[in-house]
Amino acid sequence: MQLPFLSLAILVFVILISVSQRVNIGLLSLVMAWFLGYFYAGMPVNEIMAGFPLSLFMVLVAISYFFGIANINGTLDFVTNKMILLAKGQRKFLPVIFFILAGILSTLGAGNIGAVALLAPAAMAIADKTKLGAFFMTIMIILGANAGTFSPFALTGIIAKGLIVQQGLSMNPWTQIYFPVLLTQTFIAIVSFSIFYLIYKKKNSFVQPSSGDGTIGVLSHVMTHKQMLTLLAITILIVGTIFFKVDVGFLALSLAVLLTVFGVADSEQALKKIPWDVVLMVCGVSTLVTIVEKVGGLDILITGLAKITNPINVTAIMAFIVGVISSFSSSSAVVMPTFIPLVPGLVKQMGGGDPVAIISAINVGSHVVDVSPLSTLGALCMASAAKSEDKTKLFQRLMLFGLSMSLVGAIVSYIFFGLL
Repeated sequence: MQLPFLSLAILVFVILISVSQRVNIGLLSLVMAWFLGYFYAGMPVNEIMAGFPLSLFMVLVAISYFFGIANINGTLDFVTNKMILLAKGQRKFLPVIFFILAGILSTLGAGNIGAVALLAPAAMAIADKTKLGAFFMTIMIILGANAGTFSPFALTGIIAKGLIVQQGLSMNPWTQIYFPVLLTQTFIAIVSFSIFYLIYKKKNSFVQPSSGDGTIGVLSHVMTHKQMLTLLAITILIVGTIFFKVDVGFLALSLAVLLTVFGVADSEQALKKIPWDVVLMVCGVSTLVTIVEKVGGLDILITGLAKITNPINVTAIMAFIVGVISSFSSSSAVVMPTFIPLVPGLVKQMGGGDPVAIISAINVGSHVVDVSPLSTLGALCMASAAKSEDKTKLFQRLMLFGLSMSLVGAIVSYIFFGLL
């Protein structure tokens, strides 16, 4: 088998293995990168390791460590409780409140996984208590978390920016990476809420029970000095990176070290909050994709995509393809590192097209399906669902909704990033 075809076959093999998730795909990718580069392409080890995204690794670790501190000392919990209190016991506001809250936490740096992990237990308990159901609440939480997950402070946004820079492209992290996803996820959330609102209103499920068992039992608490210092540090991180263009990785790491020096949180516990599996997946897959690109494997894939796409339909097709794959594998760690590097070559072979629009379609399409129970976000909500929930039925409904979102993502991407 010719080297380009072999490299592409190895990449497809890794993606298929990622569906089972029995092994860390990042570690497998590093092994495959060495196997392909050293034994078949004759590359020295230092050239293979040059494909490892060291700067991306640094940012991922620093941001995770920083917000691990905010998680440990209860700062994120404090924000959560304050937001839930805004519902004032009215169940019809709960899905919207949780959507907004998930978006805020995700934007501030918790990311989609962090935001859902923080909110899912409380949200599922409240959904059961108020009879709203886990399915409705799951959709709104995940859409909200994904609406903010491309923030420059969240892991997914950092991954996206790193991959884009590696392709020699320049995209504003707020207006061209974060905002398009925020807009489309919010649009889908509004449509979803409107449909469910009509269904629940028809069933009289939004009527407050006279016994009061539909109110929210979440109480506020006084902010501690540790939480005040953490919120101050978060503010400095946001202001420093947006207005003064300070490197987000080193600033986050510096602030985290200062917080531990002042005893705001235990350093060892914060280190345990770093999602090493995700970090290794992203960096490992990126390394393999770099080797596949060097030996010509991506050229074959680009040529194949160019045959079925054109500047008009490319956003819809790419969003649909990545959506289907993301339903069964990692959106940020597998799909984005595989497909974003294809964009410059695809635009060249099509003879035109907007790389910003195509990347936005990949970002949206890969994350709009995360309601799937096979995704991390869907699984977190499934695990937190109340005992009274029919887990089999919930699994089926989430799976159907998640897969249908691959088509919705394609349509929305065509409208927002194609027609508009």
